[in-house]
Amino acid sequence: MLIGCLRQGLTLARDFRLDLGWLAQAAWTYVSDSVREPLTVAAHNDRPEDHLETAADALVEMLSALARRQHEHRERTADRLTAVVDTGRLPDELHEMAVYYLAKAQRDLGRSADSQQGMQLVADSGELNAPAARRGLAHLARSASDFPTALDAARTLGWAGRHHRIEGDVWWPHGDMDRAAAAYEAARTEAEEHGVAGERATSQAQRAFVLAFTDPARADDELDLAEQLLSGLDLRATTLTTQIAALARDAGTAEVEDRAHILRTEISVAGLASVEATLELALCFHHAVRDDHEGIAADIGRLRELTSSGDYAYYTDIAHFMADRHFHAVSGSQAQSLDGEHATRTRWHSLVTARREHLRATP
Repeated sequence: MLIGCLRQGLTLARDFRLDLGWLAQAAWTYVSDSVREPLTVAAHNDRPEDHLETAADALVEMLSALARRQHEHRERTADRLTAVVDTGRLPDELHEMAVYYLAKAQRDLGRSADSQQGMQLVADSGELNAPAARRGLAHLARSASDFPTALDAARTLGWAGRHHRIEGDVWWPHGDMDRAAAAYEAARTEAEEHGVAGERATSQAQRAFVLAFTDPARADDELDLAEQLLSGLDLRATTLTTQIAALARDAGTAEVEDRAHILRTEISVAGLASVEATLELALCFHHAVRDDHEGIAADIGRLRELTSSGDYAYYTDIAHFMADRHFHAVSGSQAQSLDGEHATRTRWHSLVTARREHLRATP
């Protein structure tokens, strides 16, 4: 019904140059559902399909870009949303939505400075996307290795800013998987209470990811639940997270590298830089468990290349911690950790030794 109303209403608004009116709220509902049937509107005979002449044209293009971003490279998404923002035809609350999702695409592409600018603009606007933008700023702080700032921000975000998920995102890089898993479980429960299917699936996928490093049998159940919650949703990055989690669950066993190679290609096609780095981290866990020095060196090299901008540079630290290697001060990320490098190093290397013991005990 929502799709039908949007198609009919947007066609009328475009053809008769009407204000968007109720279509603005319908657009918010469309975006928040995470079940994004493509939104197509019949072409206008008098002008090209991509000519953004009215507010309705701009809104159709924005919603189409958001639906297609699960199937297109993030560069394409960023280009389409930039064109929408540049028209200036959307009312304020929808203009801020376009700026927010543009900033998200820029973050995925590793353009942190541009993303920071957009997120800050939306956070300061007080519009409906302001809590999400504040969450985006917390993500940017974390990607820049500033964990204290990210955690402090999480404690102020509340449900609207997905505070529990941000806390989980802070704890797992420290190797504190139980604490991260508890935070993601709280995030999933809160999403269930609010009836937000996309957030529920994303939180569960993250929970499965962190538990995949600690307990393969337990991770099986968590991955099954994540896949159930993803059914009917169109969340590409979250789906990729579950596939990376499956690799971490199977670390130290055969065929992990072949599966990782296929997954690396899929992630590259999607243009998700941070997810690509996470894949390399899971692969490094696999090589550390197998005590594969050449594999570890190759993983660290790829991680350094992927994080050369400074974003997620602490992933190279984690790779060293897994393998119980030390790095020169100039090559580390200088991460601002919450309880010191030694504690984080110990937790990550303990995960590796625990997996080795698990594999030796498994028939």
